Amino acid sequence: MTAIMENTNWDPALSKLLNSLEENKTDLPTCTDEEFGFLSDLLRSKELNALVNVHNKIISNAKDDKFFPVLSNSMDIDVEVLDLLAVRTHISEDCKELFHLLQRPHIQGLLCAHDAVAQKDYYPRLPEIPLEVDEDEETIKIVQLVKSNEPLGATIKTCEETGKIVIARIMLGGAADRSGLIHVGDEVCEVNGISVEGKTPNCVLKILQNSEGTITFKIVPADSKSGIRESKVRVRAHFSYTAADDRYIPCKEAGLDFVKGDVLHIVSQDDAYWWQARREGDRNMRAGLIPSRALQERIIILERQQKEKNGETDNIKNDDFDREEIPTYEEVAKLYPRPGFYRPIVLVGPPGVGRNELKRRLVATDPEKYRTPIPYTSRPPRPGEIDGKEYFFVSREKMEEDIALLKLIEYGEYKGNLYGTSGESVKSLVNAGYVCLLSPHYQALKMLRTPQLKPFVIYVKPPRFDILKETRNEARARSTFDETNSRGFTDEEFHEMIHSADRIEFLYSHLFDETIVNADLSMAFEQLVGAISRVETEPLWVPASWVQ
Repeated sequence: MTAIMENTNWDPALSKLLNSLEENKTDLPTCTDEEFGFLSDLLRSKELNALVNVHNKIISNAKDDKFFPVLSNSMDIDVEVLDLLAVRTHISEDCKELFHLLQRPHIQGLLCAHDAVAQKDYYPRLPEIPLEVDEDEETIKIVQLVKSNEPLGATIKTCEETGKIVIARIMLGGAADRSGLIHVGDEVCEVNGISVEGKTPNCVLKILQNSEGTITFKIVPADSKSGIRESKVRVRAHFSYTAADDRYIPCKEAGLDFVKGDVLHIVSQDDAYWWQARREGDRNMRAGLIPSRALQERIIILERQQKEKNGETDNIKNDDFDREEIPTYEEVAKLYPRPGFYRPIVLVGPPGVGRNELKRRLVATDPEKYRTPIPYTSRPPRPGEIDGKEYFFVSREKMEEDIALLKLIEYGEYKGNLYGTSGESVKSLVNAGYVCLLSPHYQALKMLRTPQLKPFVIYVKPPRFDILKETRNEARARSTFDETNSRGFTDEEFHEMIHSADRIEFLYSHLFDETIVNADLSMAFEQLVGAISRVETEPLWVPASWVQ
């Protein structure tokens, strides 16, 4: 024992256990010398102490923000890479070498160990107690789980047919899921020896919350034990959600909070009303409940109907461009920058907010990189204007024909003349390797946001009224509402700008990739340059159809 205590690499808990074993040897009459020697040698072994040290480090690092897994399915990725390499081994020696390397047992064992740690599959797990048969010949299973700081990861409900308490769902990655002992549909008879017959789900939850250490379930297994396969779907949320405020969620503790714009990994859509999801990049491997698309759409419709009933829909008119759209979730995927291809930059916002000035400053930084498409018009050229420079001058009949054929991404009429921008002019700039800059009417977003163009949409938003008025007056900004006279903005025009911005944001915020509040023009321009830099250098989330 002296040697053990002197070696600082021995685990203190194992040393304490060994000391206790030595001290109580005489109180173990049924233990033979051979059995005692085997147990003593096991506790002294370097292998066991090394494993315990590794386990302790994993547990301690799991609480440290500096260490967290980037992903939890490296073995799945290994298999996918092997499938890709299998048809390329004849192309290069590098592919062949990597193909054989990724099949080695040591590499795959390392990846499996990584995934187990990433999924926190290292907490104590008690073995399943054998099935019993009660007096009615009904199969009964006793399941024991070690209660830790994390939730159990399962929800319960009252079965409508039998009135019994049953497992409603298993949260992927949670304690119940990792145990493999509890399944959806299992009937719960007892919890820690307390019968749940006649109790409500809330009463059973209180029993669980008041339990400490090991929780013992007495359950009747469900007939079907099919596992839930984790999906790879990612979505961007177009609304914010707080489970504690949701009166409809089956279990508030099982809910997943998120804010508008978060990317969520939808791991299960088996339930029509409640999906299981994780926030992308979240270190917590346990999935949480969120409302499904169908449920959220239903909630939004009810909220809109209530607002209409209460007369709270001032910003929305019956003739809005796409009022039928109900933004909830949008399936997304990562789009990686591609050399020679620049995504168009689209600036949307209310008239007078400063989009054109931001665009002008950006072009001035590098005229050979940033270009704006030349618009079309049906008006005749003025003295000094050259066709193809300021405008493409075409007949009204030609423009009306192009509008009917949906060739123009935006168009409008001013003083009896048509103006518009063609989709082909945008494509030609993109194909030529330029960064195409656009500041269209917000209703053009639907035509621009296509898999072919893949635009990056920036919403330029005005600040609140007092800051808007102060900054524009200090800069002596000229009103864009009056083309005949050069003058400053009126208070009425400032209010109109903010009103228009609210309406645009309400209708189209789910299409925005970035929002810039143009309070200070230099700061707004700095944000614009930073956003464009990210577009050109970083992989970004886009609609999934754009990368298929």
